Amino acid sequence: QLQLVESGGGLVQPGGSLRLSCTASGFTLGDYAVGWFRQAPGKEREGVSCISASGADTKYADSVWGRFTISRGNDRNTVYLHLNLLEPDDTAVYYCAAKAFRLCVSSTPKEFEYEYWGQGTQVTVSS
Repeated sequence: QLQLVESGGGLVQPGGSLRLSCTASGFTLGDYAVGWFRQAPGKEREGVSCISASGADTKYADSVWGRFTISRGNDRNTVYLHLNLLEPDDTAVYYCAAKAFRLCVSSTPKEFEYEYWGQGTQVTVSS
């Protein structure tokens, strides 16, 4: 069974940091491009970042550029999203997703490109 599990969410003050993890079971995440998405209350899900299978290519939405960093773990089965300088507008459920293609392609990830999804982890930025 192919499964993605996110972890690392929580409550953080504005200006703080978190590291989200996305771990795969049933397949090797290192063979897939991986995207992170988020959905805030009352809003549509939006693409945040993508990393290619090799890790050589990364993409970021304008809203997070310079503050978030996507990376791969050495185990080839984990992808991280480092969230820095967090703002209240970053509050959302964050999802990771994988697609059966090694490249990111789009400038920001698009939902229809991804086949496998995790259940999400809540990030709340509040003082």
